Amino acid sequence: MSTPDEDTVLSGALSTRNLEAFGRKVTTTAGHLIGPLGDPAAPNHYQNAMSNLHRGIRRPGLQRKVFSFANSSPTELVRSKLSTSEIQYRAVTYLPDELLQNIPEDDNVYSLFQGFQATLPETHLEYRKGHRRRQSRGQKLLEEADSDKEGMPKIGQLRSEKEHLNHRLEMLSVRKNMASAEIREIDTKIANMNIMRKIVLDRLADFEEDEALIEHDLVAVTNKIDDLQDEIDDTADVSQSSPTSKADGDSDTTLSESQAMNASFMSESIYEKIPSPRSRRPKIMRRKSIPIRHEHFEPGSNIREIQAHNDMITALDFDFPFGTMVTAALDDTVRVWDLNAGRCMGMLEGHHASVRCLQVEDNLVATGSMDASIRLWDLSRAEYNPQGTGNRINKDGEEVEEDHLGFENPDDLPPAPPASSMQDCPLFSLEAHVDEVTALHFRGDTLVSGSADKTLRQWDLQTGRCVQTLDVLWAAAQASSTMNSNDGQWRQTGRLPDASADFVGALQCFDAALACGTADGMVRLWDLRSGQVHRSLVGHTGPVSCLQFDDVHLVTGSLDRSIRIWDLRTGSIYDAYAHENPITSMQFDTRRIVSAAGEDVAKIYDKTDGRHWDCGAGVTAEEDGTTPATVERVRIKDGYLTEGRKDGMVGVWTC
Repeated sequence: MSTPDEDTVLSGALSTRNLEAFGRKVTTTAGHLIGPLGDPAAPNHYQNAMSNLHRGIRRPGLQRKVFSFANSSPTELVRSKLSTSEIQYRAVTYLPDELLQNIPEDDNVYSLFQGFQATLPETHLEYRKGHRRRQSRGQKLLEEADSDKEGMPKIGQLRSEKEHLNHRLEMLSVRKNMASAEIREIDTKIANMNIMRKIVLDRLADFEEDEALIEHDLVAVTNKIDDLQDEIDDTADVSQSSPTSKADGDSDTTLSESQAMNASFMSESIYEKIPSPRSRRPKIMRRKSIPIRHEHFEPGSNIREIQAHNDMITALDFDFPFGTMVTAALDDTVRVWDLNAGRCMGMLEGHHASVRCLQVEDNLVATGSMDASIRLWDLSRAEYNPQGTGNRINKDGEEVEEDHLGFENPDDLPPAPPASSMQDCPLFSLEAHVDEVTALHFRGDTLVSGSADKTLRQWDLQTGRCVQTLDVLWAAAQASSTMNSNDGQWRQTGRLPDASADFVGALQCFDAALACGTADGMVRLWDLRSGQVHRSLVGHTGPVSCLQFDDVHLVTGSLDRSIRIWDLRTGSIYDAYAHENPITSMQFDTRRIVSAAGEDVAKIYDKTDGRHWDCGAGVTAEEDGTTPATVERVRIKDGYLTEGRKDGMVGVWTC
């Protein structure tokens, strides 16, 4: 809307009289230029121009040019106006808008020419500086005497020297600025590379998760094939054993009753409930793909923490990084965990007391309990769907429902596993010990267990029978009498008896070789073929609580606070070191020895560089204002560390 003042101005400027005068002028001018066609007195400028234009248009050459111009592309038009060198120059110097938008700010105080000057070597000054260093003291005195004779130096020389010094100072400042700019550029590249590294690491995690899902499906299909094959075999056996006559049927019935009585008697024997011919045998299913994601984390990085139990962890083990972990505690439960998702897969139920020791080997688990029994489990029979864990998106693009641990919120409790998830996992039970089982180890079809009844027992996992019993005290006495020395006999440790120390603290077997650590601080090497001790390692002054050996070395940990590394070839001590508290658990891989020594951290010894360092929640406890519980059990494989604490918490770390 216009104001009244504006309306007044417009009405005064564009009045009717002004419009009429402007119209007359336009009409007069147009008539003068064009004029009537029939009036000879009128000027013919317009007619002459139009006739010349018509004649030019009718020319064949002009018509061809117009037609060629109409059919030409924009590129041909540009090439017709520009030379080849100019087109090449424009193509080389062209910058897209994306690059022009990311031009860094020009915050350099020095020009490009100054930077170029700073990169040139100062040969003259360097020569003078080097020559000056080579001057002797006598030569300096002679030059000073000559300068005294000649008088004061000339002012031109001093000014030249001043210019040289100013130039050097300026060049040093330019070089310093260039070095600073290069450092900033390197920092920017490092930040960008870290971002790219995180993206690639997430991609690697997705690949490993897909591998785990495919392996799980493969195991499920394999189990179905085995079940169908067992059904086919059972059907074939039933059809072959059908009676041909009534008399034969009666005799078979009598025979089957006698066999049933014998089977019932043998199943209740002290050795073992012998599994039936059609019962499942232990079958190791090795995984084809091994996760490598943890190898790209910084040492000491925390991967996950799980509140596994409500009481002290007594035993834990896992098969491979980000695989399956089994934990046992004084709350009389044994839980199976998916380390990739951090959730409980189920509980292994069957023992009547707390489990003191366990081992996980691929899909097989062996547990030794305070109820004097050993049970074997097949985790490949577990009803578990790994696709229901974590925050994943299905192939249709829809988000899969996530559990509480998918958000990694420590306040959220893990979802309870189904009660029947592990009901098909039990294989059989080994019952021959008369006191709690404190140590066990199996490899292949052989399992060796140690108990508080002061015996070691060798088991055949194919038949479920105890094939050999080794009395530790008797073997120690025999070794002492045979060697005519006190090295093999049972001896006191020089300390007060520890009621919490296990008689058999640890053991490991390999083929016919067995290493056993006992409460007298001795480490005995057995030959399972003869059942005799062929070597005793003396050195610890407290009960041996853990041991492990490889091809060359045997590493032992004791309640005397020391860890000793033995040379199996000579039987002597190769290396040893000590901690401030008793050693309760220890394991090593190709590079590190990890131990639990009564602290809130896991103690790590790097064998390659001889460095000792700590890993665990206690490292940053003071900064975080937390008080983690004492670490009781540790396990490590390929730099992937799991540690169980007194409060039932399990931590997963890289080291």
